[in-house]
Amino acid sequence: MKFIGLLDGHDTVVGVVVEDRVTPLAEVRDFYAALPKWTAQAATVTLGERPLAEVRQAPPVPPTARVLCLGLNYRAHAEEGVYGVPDHPTLFGRWTASLSVGDVPVPVPANEPGLDWEGEVAAVVGSSLADADPVTAESAVLGYAVFNDLTARTAQKLTAQWTLGKNADRSGPMGPLVTADEVGPLSAGLRLTTRVNGEVVQDGSTRDLIFPVGEVLSLASRTFTLHPGDVLVTGTPEGVGYTRTPPRFLHPGDVVEVTVDRLGTLRTPIVGAEQR
Repeated sequence: MKFIGLLDGHDTVVGVVVEDRVTPLAEVRDFYAALPKWTAQAATVTLGERPLAEVRQAPPVPPTARVLCLGLNYRAHAEEGVYGVPDHPTLFGRWTASLSVGDVPVPVPANEPGLDWEGEVAAVVGSSLADADPVTAESAVLGYAVFNDLTARTAQKLTAQWTLGKNADRSGPMGPLVTADEVGPLSAGLRLTTRVNGEVVQDGSTRDLIFPVGEVLSLASRTFTLHPGDVLVTGTPEGVGYTRTPPRFLHPGDVVEVTVDRLGTLRTPIVGAEQR
């Protein structure tokens, strides 16, 4: 099944997508509070109520979600930068206020030479996890979505803490959520490609992840309880812009697209700071 968020006034409603139509199910917090009920109802939908093209989409996660991001989680990417391969998962946080969806313009902050692309896969938690083992943690994943961890590198590199550079306005576009039963384990290998204006700049496989989803969720659950709707963004393959000679960044007028097997394509236009 495929789920999206759609705006209904000031609320976000989760809907199930069938072909090119969507059927609204429940307000996003109610959806994650009663997942078995709503996923069972979604499974009975054979024809969506509304054309997908007519709805305004929103990230399919609750406003209370913790968005955990993994840095340096593909071996080749860790080796191409200045940090090297980590001994433990490198986790940082995004605020849900930074999330957006496909085709939403993302502005380059005024003090940046451009934004850097990071095509990724996001895992969305479907049940509470506390002190969970890795197998239990991975089995709790509701589904996966394409993600682009657009990064303000100047801000990121000011200190050892990455929060500032990872939370620029609308810089976390996220695609529809595809349930885990249709995607399979990331260890089986999903191809991930990132294109800038049609040119391939990243081409990797989730088979190359250093720290698996279950292991990272298990680690996090030892410190705090994870709840349905929380998100783990799993890292990016090699080919980011700042490691190139000379460095390359996204500028106003550029279009970046991230495509992941079984999850689809996430398209993001880049605009100037005046459009914040």
